[in-house]
Amino acid sequence: MTSEERFEPRLGRMRSITAKAPKSFRSCVIGAVQRAGGFKRAGKSATKSSGTYGRGAGVGRLLTASATRGRTARRVVVKARFVRLAGKGLRAAAAHLAYLQRDGVTREGARGVLYGPQADRIEASDFMGRCDGDRHQFRFIVAPEDAHLYDDLKPLTRKVMQQMEADLGTRLDWAAVDHFNTGHPHTHIVLRGRDDRGKDLVIAREYLSEGFRERVQAQVSLDLGPRSEREIALALQAEVSQERLTSIDRQLRREADDQGHVVAGHSDPAMSAARAGRLVKLQALGLAEKASGGRWRLDPEMETTLRQMGERGDIIKTLHRALTDRGLEATLSEAQMHLPSAPSPVPVGALTGRLIERGILEEQSDRHYVILEGMDGRTHFVDIGQGAATEALPKEAVLQVTPRRPEIREVDRTVLTVAQANGGYYTIEIHLMFDPTARRPFAETHARRLEAIRRTTGAIDRLPDGRFRIDPDYLDKALAYERKDVARLPVSITVQASRTLDKLVSYKGVTWLDRQWVAGPSTECARTGFGEALRVALQARRQWLLEEGLWMPVTGPGAETLDRSVLKTLHQREMTEVAVGLEANTGKSCRTVPRGGLVEGRLREIIATESEKYAVVERAKDFALVPWRPVLDKHIGQEVSGLMREGGINWTICRARGLEID
Repeated sequence: MTSEERFEPRLGRMRSITAKAPKSFRSCVIGAVQRAGGFKRAGKSATKSSGTYGRGAGVGRLLTASATRGRTARRVVVKARFVRLAGKGLRAAAAHLAYLQRDGVTREGARGVLYGPQADRIEASDFMGRCDGDRHQFRFIVAPEDAHLYDDLKPLTRKVMQQMEADLGTRLDWAAVDHFNTGHPHTHIVLRGRDDRGKDLVIAREYLSEGFRERVQAQVSLDLGPRSEREIALALQAEVSQERLTSIDRQLRREADDQGHVVAGHSDPAMSAARAGRLVKLQALGLAEKASGGRWRLDPEMETTLRQMGERGDIIKTLHRALTDRGLEATLSEAQMHLPSAPSPVPVGALTGRLIERGILEEQSDRHYVILEGMDGRTHFVDIGQGAATEALPKEAVLQVTPRRPEIREVDRTVLTVAQANGGYYTIEIHLMFDPTARRPFAETHARRLEAIRRTTGAIDRLPDGRFRIDPDYLDKALAYERKDVARLPVSITVQASRTLDKLVSYKGVTWLDRQWVAGPSTECARTGFGEALRVALQARRQWLLEEGLWMPVTGPGAETLDRSVLKTLHQREMTEVAVGLEANTGKSCRTVPRGGLVEGRLREIIATESEKYAVVERAKDFALVPWRPVLDKHIGQEVSGLMREGGINWTICRARGLEID
């Protein structure tokens, strides 16, 4: 070979050479069709999630093509969601079902009732027991525009679910709850992801997105009859003055040309009048302006702005209702409210306040909100993200809400440094060889981080031998993962006090009031609302400490602060009280573990007090009360051992010998 013909081999990715299980005939057919150009969608190769795959594909296409969206048709909103039950999914699904049955959702303000295909009342535990082992489930929200005309939504739900069974060709196992606690009555339906043969239920995308809605709309129109001209006129008139996105706005946007110009006129006189009135309203909102020739020019951001205005209006209504229900009408003035301008609001900085209400912001995506009465005297509405990621919050608890910002972590920089020094690969062993001072539990946190990024984004490759391939742009991939995680959980919530302020005053342990006192006077405390209540509680706490002989007033600098030695005394009192209670219940004595001492035994339980949590590790004749760590929650009842050291305990779970949790 000459120099011009020099051959340089380029190795591809290492792949597993293990034998694969033979494919089924059905999989071979689907693969052949895909390679031949079938199951294609614009810009993407087809997958099993395409609308042409799954039960109800043909029915969905037929219903979509023959849909009757005339002016007299009854309008229905259907939201569908696919939820995986792997990992913590089943527990989250049970929590979601419990929340759907919360108090105040019926017409009478009572607790929601779960019903099924035959029974008007079923137990959530029975339904979730059948869901154990399911790969996924479907969740629907069915909201007919005229749902208020139904005395009971159960017959409608059963009819449309029977029709779904006929469309999908299988019996379905589902549970539903009717809600009447909003201006639009609706039904929540939870459908198991199993067919009548026990196999995974796969529903075609076209049926989920269009077909099911058409079935519900047809049934509602059959039950209530087509809309009358008077109903149509009243509905249009109601939309004219609304400060949210309406059907008139969508129609105007569809008819607008490239420059955003539309005309008010329409072939239908009622619609023409409604469009003219709506354009005048949009002009007042700064979202439309008159042009020459009887035309109007729409603002390019009209839809986005109207959606945000609608969500803002919903937030204001939620705030008014929550404060009125709790007798806090005095805080309803606009000047005292902290209202977000974005649809998914988060506080600018750390926010501390008393919990007024926690609720669901978007039920399909499981996004929750909290309303706080802040120390600054204002009422705050905060989107806290997915509810399954946040534990239950005590009523009237004092919370600190801190916004999370997507940023590159030090663990990501360490991974990149190790990989760059080792040919672009990372493993725990490579890390320990690169940095002999690093401990194995420390390196394992880096591997868990990489695995989380790989599973969530798919941006990182893990080779069959366990090595992670780390590209030069790894930090960009890690930042993209952080952005996605922050979108799921935009804030972190810390419970500062689980008891009400009046109960904290005489608590025999360290309280949030004491920590506030140690920190010194706070400029955030307002003279109204929760801020004023906090000032009163602090003064009462001082009097209680004075009566207990734990604090003596002094003069001069530092007179208004609490010495940290008082906190140590209070902490010891709390531990003593907890230990005495355990000794009475168990008949065993409490032993003290010195620094450097060994803690070993069975993890009996976790005890939460106002100041902190304790782990109870018991032996045959005694037990130890030691600091708690989150990792222990999964190992109650197991044998554990650990070494008491500065800043905590290095635990070893005896069930998995050699596995240290640092």
